[in-house]
Amino acid sequence: MTSELDTIEWRSEREPVAYRQALDEMTTRNAAIHGGAARELIWLLEHPPVYTAGTSAAAAELLDPRFEVVAAGRGGRYTYHGPGQRVAYVLLDLNKRARDVRGFVHALEGWVIGTLGDFGIEAWRAEGRVGIWTRDIGGGEAKIGAIGVRVRRWVTMHGVAVNLDPDLAHFGGIVPCGIAEYGVTSLARLGKPVASAAWDEAMRARAPEFLAALDVPCPVEEA
Repeated sequence: MTSELDTIEWRSEREPVAYRQALDEMTTRNAAIHGGAARELIWLLEHPPVYTAGTSAAAAELLDPRFEVVAAGRGGRYTYHGPGQRVAYVLLDLNKRARDVRGFVHALEGWVIGTLGDFGIEAWRAEGRVGIWTRDIGGGEAKIGAIGVRVRRWVTMHGVAVNLDPDLAHFGGIVPCGIAEYGVTSLARLGKPVASAAWDEAMRARAPEFLAALDVPCPVEEA
């Protein structure tokens, strides 16, 4: 029997993809999905080092532009992407599901939290702080995953990035997501190294739960 996941293109890249290239592909695919000319897409990849600016990015939070800075068009503020950070771009048609952006973000968070748990990392949402949080090696809270989305004509773009084993010093060029009081961490720093292929496989295994969470109807006003 065909599952919902079987109807979605699942793409896992082994080589880095330039951020601007990915952004162009997402924009084109978003329009094609809306027009019924392409399947939905879940795209897992890594980028060469880059800082991306969301629509709420404040200039003062770009501390050291040592890498290219790209306006992403997604929600949120400044984020770093680079080798060792696994990004999942999620392009789904919410016209076929609950048209609920908040519910979509909540489901994304749950997908990542569940997958981190499969690798022995307890993670959670934090009230008033965007992203996925965990206990760092010093005992304080630190961000292990960042979320930023955009919805055009009820088709989603962008998604979630999880720190497997990036160079954490590269986050020092920005105030990540505008939150200066907390640091960032990774699975490797927490003693749980995970290869990108294993992470992708675990995300795919939990994808049906994520998709099911999007099917709860929630009346909203027209976008």
